[in-house]
Amino acid sequence: MSELKLVGGLGSPYSRKMRAVMRYRRIPFQWILRGSSDDVSIPAVPVALIPVLVFPGRDRASDTAMIDSTFQIKRLEEIYFERSLIPSDPALAFLQELVEDYGDEWLTKPMFHFRWTYADDIDKASHVLVSDRDTAIAPEMLAELSKAFGARQIGRLRVVGSNPTTTPIIEASYRRLLSILDSHLVAGNRYLMGGRPGVGDFGLFGQLTQLAHFDPTSAAIAAKTAPRVVSWVSNLDDASSIEVSADDWIDRSRAGGTLRAFFAEIGRVYAPFLIANARALRSKAAEVRCEIDGCEWIQQPFPYQGKCLGWLRQAHAALKAQDRDFVDSFLEGTGAGAIFSASI
Repeated sequence: MSELKLVGGLGSPYSRKMRAVMRYRRIPFQWILRGSSDDVSIPAVPVALIPVLVFPGRDRASDTAMIDSTFQIKRLEEIYFERSLIPSDPALAFLQELVEDYGDEWLTKPMFHFRWTYADDIDKASHVLVSDRDTAIAPEMLAELSKAFGARQIGRLRVVGSNPTTTPIIEASYRRLLSILDSHLVAGNRYLMGGRPGVGDFGLFGQLTQLAHFDPTSAAIAAKTAPRVVSWVSNLDDASSIEVSADDWIDRSRAGGTLRAFFAEIGRVYAPFLIANARALRSKAAEVRCEIDGCEWIQQPFPYQGKCLGWLRQAHAALKAQDRDFVDSFLEGTGAGAIFSASI
């Protein structure tokens, strides 16, 4: 197949996630910054989101494009078979998928929160991210665009659930994730499930490219409390050089210890939100209200994350009985099992 195109932004965690996936899997691609002079002749997509993955047409057919990093990864798995991100063990593959979803849909809350809440972070993001598209932009235009961009993004804090009520929950969850990943690395684990990365690793990585590397407040926290995590993110950004084999995945009998801590965190914060969000969507409530980690959580309902819950439940139900039994046993006591058992 001819070279693919990946259209995204340096400040987009999902774009960085997909760029790292393509690099690790050694899939030839062209990286294009959205809105740059190179962003031309890109097929239309249903929603103006990044990253956009463009597949070249065959036999004079037009190029095709798709959005959503989770489904982009799944599509690549159907085309390219080397250096897969999916363990051959269905139970472990499902657990990887659950971590990816947590990274994509919960860690985006602290990512957006830190970036658009604190003055230094707002100033950096609003100016640098605008400049990424055109480093020759005139100072007057940069100031004007930065002001508009920052105001728009700050106005979206309510969408991800960042507000004075939820701030303590969001910031504490970020600090715990850093501690959990740091402990996992200290225990001798290169990645979540062995010596090769999976979709869960890249789900965490995408948000951490911003949290641990770009945004001043959250990056300072990471550098002080979990420097190994900062290095882990740096290394995973381009893991094309590492050699992997099927033996690099852990055996399910060794799944536990520091790995299980990730799912305890999912059960602590993400599971109650997913369930409350689904209930709010079903009842057409104006707000999601629930308790997370002993504190009140309030935000507007998020339809896409309602779909995420549905997809996770479908994937869980599709497991063979013995694989599902293993997953349920592994998640027992973490709180994450409520994602599949709680009534909506």
